[in-house]
Amino acid sequence: MFRYSVLFAVALTACGGAFNYDYKSEPDPRRSEFQVNPLDQLSVVVWKNRELSADVVVRPDGIVTLPLIGDVHAAGRTTSDLQKEITKRFGEYVRDEQVVVSVAVSQVNSYYFTVSGNVEKSGVYTSKAYVTTVEAVAMAGGPNKFAGDAVWIVRGTPPRRIPIDLPRGLSGTNPESNLTVLRGDVIFIP
Repeated sequence: MFRYSVLFAVALTACGGAFNYDYKSEPDPRRSEFQVNPLDQLSVVVWKNRELSADVVVRPDGIVTLPLIGDVHAAGRTTSDLQKEITKRFGEYVRDEQVVVSVAVSQVNSYYFTVSGNVEKSGVYTSKAYVTTVEAVAMAGGPNKFAGDAVWIVRGTPPRRIPIDLPRGLSGTNPESNLTVLRGDVIFIP
């Protein structure tokens, strides 16, 4: 009987209260330039060359096709990287001093995450802007009546579990644990 009481107390401690996790070691995508991914829409404008400008969607293979220069690998790159490469490649056909290129993400379609477990509406969610863990759970209708206080973010390859104390995240007493959800994260509420 004593052994079961100890196991129950350990389980309660693991699910409630603050977690001993270094949340500052997790990346915050809001602090760096956006990386383009498949299905994102780009606007490529070549100054004084309307026929070379294009609005393109990044294909599932990560490529965009532009007039004159053809295929450009876009997935996993920033718009600054793309602007440099496109300017260089157009420079092979048009005089350098006339090639001024701007590349912008006109629509984000690649940001998705999964919310599963004891929530009202499990599923895959998308957003046009980054969301926090608490916002992701709210998008899924919030915890259902069977949910505990813990939330886990499953992230990376190989997958690792990041503990989140939902009540403390909601109250604002532990804001550093309310991590920004990364593309492809799985938020699980046991």
